[in-house]
Amino acid sequence: MAEERKAVKLREALAAAQLYYRQDFTMQAIAKELGVSRSSVSRLLSYAKESGLVEIRIHSPQEARSRVEQRFAERFGVTAHVVPVAGRLSENEQLERTAQVAAHLIAASVKARSIVGVAWGSTISAVTKYLPSTSKHGVQLVQMNGAANVYSTGVQYTTELLGGFAERLSAEVFQLPVPAIFDDPATREALWRERSVARVLDLQAAANLCVFGLGSRIGDPRSHIYSGGYLGSDDLSELASQGVVGDCASRFYRLDGSTAGIPINDRSSGPSFEAVRRAPQRICVVSGAMKRDSLRGALAAGLITDVVVDEALARLVLAAG
Repeated sequence: MAEERKAVKLREALAAAQLYYRQDFTMQAIAKELGVSRSSVSRLLSYAKESGLVEIRIHSPQEARSRVEQRFAERFGVTAHVVPVAGRLSENEQLERTAQVAAHLIAASVKARSIVGVAWGSTISAVTKYLPSTSKHGVQLVQMNGAANVYSTGVQYTTELLGGFAERLSAEVFQLPVPAIFDDPATREALWRERSVARVLDLQAAANLCVFGLGSRIGDPRSHIYSGGYLGSDDLSELASQGVVGDCASRFYRLDGSTAGIPINDRSSGPSFEAVRRAPQRICVVSGAMKRDSLRGALAAGLITDVVVDEALARLVLAAG
């Protein structure tokens, strides 16, 4: 019985420490989240320090990760940053908390003279709000995929997203002002030969850090590529017939990570997966149960070196095998 009480206390102390140190919650907010008094939160934080939880989970994550993080790393060969979330939170609230953790990881990963490839999307837009301000010399940001469609040039959307990154990272921005999905692959091939576009593509190829979310073809209205007018009904039918589960930077893939034989990829403005994998560090930010197969496919494709994921989704992916 004593061991059971100790285990419960350890879990509560860990939850309090993660909310306090990783997500910047006040003690009052933690008390409301956990359904305890403010004084109880104070005692839990003290216990977390005394028992070494803070040192392990917050200060020295490389020495010991949570069990879920360890299992995820061992299974998929990536560095996992699992964000604890309460079961009663909405998926949008889970996304915001995941984005907050990801923002700090991304800022810490940017070094002087880094070339950072950024793929637009709802998840990365959320990350932008939480990026801490840093000042590293010579940082360049490059847009990984076009954003124009038949309704919009996409310039305002990507300018706001990349502008947020640039302001906080003191970086120079290189946009890719082309459609997300071309009508004709020949148009893309011709435009790719233009020197102004080729310069951006060269920067993409030289990126040493890529930051991206994942789109989900099924059931997630937040996936901008599917809900924002980029795909017609024929495109959506084609993706379904090809067994597509998601996209990374407007490049579509199946559950096994394969992209071959998916015709729409010939019209995509996004980089090939071979090009993405050349970046030494590739941070994927993903949240929500509907992204389960999207994340599984991206892991199978070898796109990810670091994943920031909410705990519920991480467990779903592990359970799926």
